[in-house]
Amino acid sequence: MAIPVIDFSKLSGEERAKTMAQIANGCEEWGFFQKVSSRCYKMEREESFKESTPVQLLDELVQKKSGDKLENVDWEDVFLLSDDNEWPSKTLGFKETMAEYRAELKKLAEKVMEAMDENLGLPKGYIKKAFNGGEGDNAFFGTKVSHYPPCPHPEMVNGLRAHTDAGGVILLFQDDEVKGLQILKDGQWIDVQPVHNSIVINTGDQIEILSNGRYKSVWHRVLAMPDGNRRSIASFYNPSVKATIAPAPELMGTVNKEVNQAYPEIVFGDYMSVYAEQKFLPKEPRFQAAVRAL
Repeated sequence: MAIPVIDFSKLSGEERAKTMAQIANGCEEWGFFQKVSSRCYKMEREESFKESTPVQLLDELVQKKSGDKLENVDWEDVFLLSDDNEWPSKTLGFKETMAEYRAELKKLAEKVMEAMDENLGLPKGYIKKAFNGGEGDNAFFGTKVSHYPPCPHPEMVNGLRAHTDAGGVILLFQDDEVKGLQILKDGQWIDVQPVHNSIVINTGDQIEILSNGRYKSVWHRVLAMPDGNRRSIASFYNPSVKATIAPAPELMGTVNKEVNQAYPEIVFGDYMSVYAEQKFLPKEPRFQAAVRAL
């Protein structure tokens, strides 16, 4: 399997036919990837979720008949794939397929960052270099594999509580049949409609800092649903834990002859320590708390 990196701007040029063929090939390959993920959940995760904390707490709350809602847990089965941890091993083809998928998604994330560089007026490779803490390949690339099983009482629990993402560039392959993902826009929660074989891209808190607020990290959540088992595979291109992230000098400018630095300089590892405890709280205090943690 080889997921292509596609330049969609060529759809309106002379290479339209070639680009359309690349898109078709990518859709076919990603269709296979989706099936492998579903088999993995069915074989290795489904039974354990039935005995999980969210299921037990929801059962207890239903029996109380209090009308309350579970606020501090998520109706989610999740595991992380990285280069350093143990992967599910019982599902035929899962490891090989996911390894190839991750390699291609990492390339796509770097292409997205290059596009951000250009749009922000930064030198090519600026964001990648910042995330890697200089030259080399020190940035963290992880993949979070989530399933949101059918919930018997979706009004009483969150699929995933509202939050922004801590890191850099996030590429989400979401279920194309079961909805549930929402983003906060102008004070309103808006559905991110499932689109067959598509990637949803969003930016995290570190892009907001680096861009000095030009690109904001977006609040999003997942609703628990009564029907369907929603799949979600999110890949994160995050800074190295030792990388120092600060607004790019080119983006600060001046206000009344004072440098307009709207965000502090932080070390990503320190920020993650704060984020681990404050993920579902307002993001602005996290930026300041990370500075105090230095």
